[in-house]
Amino acid sequence: MFVFSGAEPLLLTASVIMGSTEPAVVTAQRSPVSPRSNHISFLEGHKLYVWGGCQCVDGQETFLPSDEIWLYDMESGVWSRRHMGGEVPPVLSQACGAYLHGTLYIFGGCDINSHTNKMYCVDLLDVEYSWRKVTDTVGGTPSPRIRHSCWVYRNRLIYFGGYGCKTVREVNNSKSFMVDEVSWVSRKILEKKNKMYSYSCCTEVEIDQLDFLQATVGSDFFQAFWGWNNEVHMFEPVSSTWTEPQTQGQPPEPRASHASTTLGHKGYICGGLEMQIIDIHCLDLVTWTWTQIEHQAASLPRGRTLHTLTAISDDTLFLFGGLSTSGEVLSDGWEFDTKTREWREKDHAHKDKPRLWHSADKGRDGDVVIFGGSQTYLFVMDSVAVLRSPSQNHCADVLVFQTQPYALSRNSGSSAEG
Repeated sequence: MFVFSGAEPLLLTASVIMGSTEPAVVTAQRSPVSPRSNHISFLEGHKLYVWGGCQCVDGQETFLPSDEIWLYDMESGVWSRRHMGGEVPPVLSQACGAYLHGTLYIFGGCDINSHTNKMYCVDLLDVEYSWRKVTDTVGGTPSPRIRHSCWVYRNRLIYFGGYGCKTVREVNNSKSFMVDEVSWVSRKILEKKNKMYSYSCCTEVEIDQLDFLQATVGSDFFQAFWGWNNEVHMFEPVSSTWTEPQTQGQPPEPRASHASTTLGHKGYICGGLEMQIIDIHCLDLVTWTWTQIEHQAASLPRGRTLHTLTAISDDTLFLFGGLSTSGEVLSDGWEFDTKTREWREKDHAHKDKPRLWHSADKGRDGDVVIFGGSQTYLFVMDSVAVLRSPSQNHCADVLVFQTQPYALSRNSGSSAEG
């Protein structure tokens, strides 16, 4: 067994689930929110909304409840909590969230049983905060997946990539899926066992691995292949329709744990691969044409996963943090000029706060608001199973990155911590 960083987890388990029995609104406090990573956030006005995620309790990774949402007032620095009802989603890890016209959409992720391709939505303009499971959709729903991303454009949710499972038929018919070699290994062990109808032909190590896998994820695990994809799927909420646009150009390699953002009519993605230097691609959301952007600078960001990318102006993207290919949690910040195609590393006040699996949202005056995340990340891996070690260093602070000069009328404070 050895330590490995930066891979996709084959198995995801949580031994503790936190429930919520709170009333509709919790009295505002200065710092009541639980430290977390792998959450979903968005900014509406001066309110930062935070939903879900995970934390570590007594050495066990814990999914945070899905029947509550936290609100952070950027002006007063005060947190408050709202209870959510309706068709509440199961507690989820590594789901993808998108905010469109007052409604939060959650798609995919992993619950305590398996990966999922279910979608839920909640109207946050309604005082009830009532969840609804999206059913009776038209078109083909994407396969179950985690660590995918979403662009919001023209009242549509456009999903890219991710890690998940497909049936043998789906894999054979797909040119956009890369099988995880670990899933081949575990499948071969099962076939070896079934062929002999006993453990007599398996080594002691293989027996232990197979027993662990079957006990953890059940026999259904072995009916599918796991891996990464570079698929593009579009969901139109008005008609509840799924479509898979036919893209042009050279698509990015299949990936997950990448970062994405929407700028104008283009969706950008970067990272998510085991590469020394980060790559960046854009998809024209009108013509559905992919372009790989060639770098035009001598100084470039390192390759990474679990980072964030935020559009901060008409031609500038901001990258922060993540996990390097060597397993280092990063605290560097970079700006990418989409016109000159140049990366510029930016000095900032949070160099001592490395982060991965955090969230990032555009605030006032081009600010980037970072919440939560983790300062450590570790994989424990053997020849079959990949398990992520629970982090003891989840964060609950709010970091504000100033990317341009403020107007004289605005206080020039550069960070707030809750």
